[in-house]
Amino acid sequence: MPDSASFWTQPVSLAGRHVRLEPLAMEHAAGLRAAVADGELWRRWYTAVPQPDGVEAYIRTALDGQAAGTDLPFAVFDADGALVGSTRYCRIEQANHRLEIGYTWYAERVQRTALNTEAKRLLLAHAFEDLGAIAVEFRTAWFNHRSRAAIARLGARQDGVLRNATRNPGGGYRDTVVFSIIDSEWPVVRCNLDQVLANGGRRP
Repeated sequence: MPDSASFWTQPVSLAGRHVRLEPLAMEHAAGLRAAVADGELWRRWYTAVPQPDGVEAYIRTALDGQAAGTDLPFAVFDADGALVGSTRYCRIEQANHRLEIGYTWYAERVQRTALNTEAKRLLLAHAFEDLGAIAVEFRTAWFNHRSRAAIARLGARQDGVLRNATRNPGGGYRDTVVFSIIDSEWPVVRCNLDQVLANGGRRP
């Protein structure tokens, strides 16, 4: 396993049947503006989705995190090659072999489809099998019930709730629910995700 300080943030492309993840770049700005407009995702107060005119700043922040060694952002494409959202590894702690999968958002038309399941399958496999992670975290807002249910369906377990963890863009504070999957759980989680994908993304 390479021990370079930048090993976990080396750009990588991940592809499956339903989704393709490519290293995020400024050239993706126009496609992300269109994706975020599908459902006006920024209007959901409990999420951290950029407004259309804030997409360039959003990408710059993600790339700054990559340069700092804490993030590895991706542009998400559907099976037809359309840019439909973004996700990233964040809170990377290479020395502790931990990271988080977060900042995930998709155009409304692809939400709750096999695309997200396969994207998480690809990201988890790369984290555990290629990078050697011992734990992968997921975090979401207390009031984002859909996100909490989706994370639990992946096979992640709830670790706890961070009260007043972050400040919301519109004011007030967000309670954050923390989930994780650890390396010893990954084989069973992988088997479950493969079964779900074999069923077309539908739960048995």
